[in-house]
Amino acid sequence: MATLQGEKVTLRPAIASDVTELVRIRSTPEVLRWWRGGEDMAASVAEDLAEEGTETFVIEHDGRVAGAIQWHAEDEPDYRHAGIDIYLDPAVHGRGLGADAIRTLARHLIVDQGHHRLVIDPAADNSAAIRCYSNVGFRPVGVMRDYERGLDGTWHDGLLMDLIADELIG
Repeated sequence: MATLQGEKVTLRPAIASDVTELVRIRSTPEVLRWWRGGEDMAASVAEDLAEEGTETFVIEHDGRVAGAIQWHAEDEPDYRHAGIDIYLDPAVHGRGLGADAIRTLARHLIVDQGHHRLVIDPAADNSAAIRCYSNVGFRPVGVMRDYERGLDGTWHDGLLMDLIADELIG
């Protein structure tokens, strides 16, 4: 995995020594609401970093860890595409770092990895994330009903969004 440079952020491969800072970020109420993590957050983050078929980058801003972004691919030739997931430290929300990170990874997936289509699936009521993804060029495809279980134990809808290579903004 190579380091990727955006306008505001650097995406570098996540390593074991990043777990402590990623645990701090994932444990904030604003991130935990969407990402969860189980009773042992350190184990959950470490599992994410080691997940087979998923590449995780740390998002750095001003030399500090600001979050993580990961991607995975569907390699079946007739359905080939890549999916993205991201979380950011609430302390840096609203600065355009998420859009920059997504745009940077999307460009890498399209140009360097040859993907023609990308997907992302925020919670249907995560309006800030949906706005961010739309600013990069992702479009809503449809609502996935009862898509994931929330912290409260009930099922919540997800929004499937996709981006075709020539729709990338920026």
